[in-house]
Amino acid sequence: MNEKNTATDGTPSSGGTTVTPEETAALSLRLAGDVFLPGEPGYAEHTAGFDRSVVHRPALVVVPENADDVAAAVRFAAGLGLGVAVQNTGHGASVPADGDALYLATGRMTGVRIDPEQRTARLEAGVLWEDVIPAAAEHGLAPLNGSAPFVGAVSYTLGGGVGVLSRQHGFAADHVHRIEVVTPDGEPRVATEDENPDLYWALRGGKGNFGAVTAIEVGLVELTRVYGGGLWFPAESTRAALHRYRTWAAEMPDEMSSSFFMLDWPDVDGVPAELRGRFALHLRLCYLGTPEEGERLIRPLREVAPTLLDTVTDMPYTEVGTIHNDPPTPGSYHINTFQLRTFDEDVVEAVLSLVGPGTHSVVGLELRQLGGALARPPKTPNAVAHVPAPFQVYAAGVLGTGADDDVLAAQAKVVATFEPWYSGTRMLNFMAGIAHTDPAYVREAYTADAYERLVALKTAWDPANAFRYNHNIPPAHTA
Repeated sequence: MNEKNTATDGTPSSGGTTVTPEETAALSLRLAGDVFLPGEPGYAEHTAGFDRSVVHRPALVVVPENADDVAAAVRFAAGLGLGVAVQNTGHGASVPADGDALYLATGRMTGVRIDPEQRTARLEAGVLWEDVIPAAAEHGLAPLNGSAPFVGAVSYTLGGGVGVLSRQHGFAADHVHRIEVVTPDGEPRVATEDENPDLYWALRGGKGNFGAVTAIEVGLVELTRVYGGGLWFPAESTRAALHRYRTWAAEMPDEMSSSFFMLDWPDVDGVPAELRGRFALHLRLCYLGTPEEGERLIRPLREVAPTLLDTVTDMPYTEVGTIHNDPPTPGSYHINTFQLRTFDEDVVEAVLSLVGPGTHSVVGLELRQLGGALARPPKTPNAVAHVPAPFQVYAAGVLGTGADDDVLAAQAKVVATFEPWYSGTRMLNFMAGIAHTDPAYVREAYTADAYERLVALKTAWDPANAFRYNHNIPPAHTA
């Protein structure tokens, strides 16, 4: 039944399918979870993700309790000709779910099972890394989580997954052994190296384009502690610290991960007193070897100048989230991200011109060191691009504060300034929000051969492009 849908705020959506109460009741009888229509309590709660720059207004929301619920919901969507949007935390929001979408909110699927003998973890679709890290730590193990433990583990992993262990161990996707997925026809399937191997290859990097993943099994590494934390340098030492970091990073072993972030820190609760209301450069460091060797390796950075704050120390892996100390605050964000083919003196000066002391930039800028295992092909091939780009740029601005035009202009300047060093490649997981919804951008997350194969597999598994509310890889006939 096709009628005009209405958003929760009373404004019309872009048309779509109105699902009747009778159809909803029939679906509810097949589910252990819940169903919400526009305007009902629970609808807005489950569609409000971490990144609020993308507003979802689907025809209905399904909150599954298990994989059977997911399969029933996908079959229901197929029967009505609805597309399917899948979300957990909404950090990687891209295309908004419209009135032709059934929206799967997987946050209740939180099962974590650690197998210490096999050094694996089975993670359901709604699991966060902060659920996995302590569970693995009980057995002296660690997952290849991201810098922010409050991010969803499954979507992060299927998008590639880069964290403080990645230069040594590679992408999180390289360590996936098994995937449980409901494909667009509503059938639950298993994808491994031996079972549905093409689907197994595509999902590891192709993310949500081939179905609704209900669980994954990932490998863990033996690790209990790291030597890590942050060095904060004041404005007057920023140029010297960045140039020292530039030469230092090029000499570091794969066991050392690093990045930097710089901005005028606000004078608000939650910001350390030493940083409030002043500009500071934050170098983030994580070394996987002994504390003694880690201290020796980072000594050249400590010797650049006195720091405002030095939190680098030996720490249990359960505290790894304090290294980047990413804010867990939902909001409306505008993000640009891409990789650089070099990190030289001119790049450092470009960084300083954009967000250095005195610029009062409305965007924050991170450069993260890549390389190491991230540039080497994995033991079991997948769709992730393992390319030799040494650094990644991540620029983020907050929308909705009355300065949107300034944020957009600053982001455009970031893109233009770094154009001479742009490698032509991006990472899918960092392409969040409204800036990277075009399939032309998505294509840059893959090698040419991998993208061609992904399109062929998308055409075979999802010819109607039902799973299109994502960083979409269109089927061949619609590309």
